[in-house]
Amino acid sequence: MSKNGNGLRLRGGIWHIEKRVNGRRLRESTGTGSRVEAEQYLIRRLEEIRQQSVYGVRPNRIWREAALKYVKDHKHKRSIKRDVQDLKALDGYIGKLPVNHVHAGSLQKFIDARRKEGVKAATVNRSLAVARRILRLCAELWRDECGMTWLDTAPMIPDVDWQDSREPAPITWAEQGRLFQELPNHLKDMAEFAVHTGCRESEICALRWEWEVSLPDNGFGFILPARVTKNGCDRLVVLNATARAVVNRQRGKHTESVFTFQQRPVASIFNNGWRKGRKKAGLGHVRGHDLRHTFGRRLRAAGVSEETRAELLGHKRGSVTTHYSAAEVAELVRAVELIAEKTGPDSDGVAVVKFRFGHKMPTETKKRVTT
Repeated sequence: MSKNGNGLRLRGGIWHIEKRVNGRRLRESTGTGSRVEAEQYLIRRLEEIRQQSVYGVRPNRIWREAALKYVKDHKHKRSIKRDVQDLKALDGYIGKLPVNHVHAGSLQKFIDARRKEGVKAATVNRSLAVARRILRLCAELWRDECGMTWLDTAPMIPDVDWQDSREPAPITWAEQGRLFQELPNHLKDMAEFAVHTGCRESEICALRWEWEVSLPDNGFGFILPARVTKNGCDRLVVLNATARAVVNRQRGKHTESVFTFQQRPVASIFNNGWRKGRKKAGLGHVRGHDLRHTFGRRLRAAGVSEETRAELLGHKRGSVTTHYSAAEVAELVRAVELIAEKTGPDSDGVAVVKFRFGHKMPTETKKRVTT
């Protein structure tokens, strides 16, 4: 580590600014290992600070700086990895632009390029949502050393609408039979669990034995902790006879994870094995999320109320800290039993290690399903 007398310090091959300006400490990276470029950067920053303190002029921060700050500030966000993917896609088009030059017009090249690549409007809109969020932070929350926001106001960035959204494609019982016949056993079990519980892929892959709970009438289910659910709330998953049979087939294979392959947790259901299987079954148009749509469609066809369907699909932004009564749990179980497959024995006779209602729950706050 070496230091230049003008306030530059070389760390890890990159020059950093460490200097007091107008009574404030200025500490930031210049982003370069060239001393000449670092000195030029320092001169520009000092002039920006002078303009800012004397005339109230905001410094021109580039988009990439804002994007990096967003990732740093939100590193614990559940979807940060996906946000990073969106930011990488945006960077080639607006990475070097000042944040006050990022708006609907400057994003048009990004939008046009993504459409030409065949990317769906929903995917592009997700990237635009991240950009919109960062610009709002620049205008409303993030402030510089003089107390000024990074932006005066956040520009309006509308979503795109290419009329290319794909309609859900729930499968019939006959199609389900063809599909499951072509899947490897471990994927068939996971897909069958999905179509009888409405759980998402990430929830099924993450499922652990420690989350198992007992339910009324000798049933059992799982309480998914908030960290694995999409809406960030604990979710009760009740099982019908078919789903219970699937779970009981997994017992003894692994001490922690419910669904495994070759004694390792499965990372993805809808992989090459899934794609090959659906193609052989003549169902190339069916996607993983369609299993969840199938669950919802079958519940509706069975006359299950919209409120109960929302509860079973995990749509409600509630928590199991609002204790379910025995009657409420029984209603959920009754609903899913309406769509259980009626052929084949139920495997409830297999010994089950159950967590009683007063027992320790899978999350730190000891969530409970009460009777």
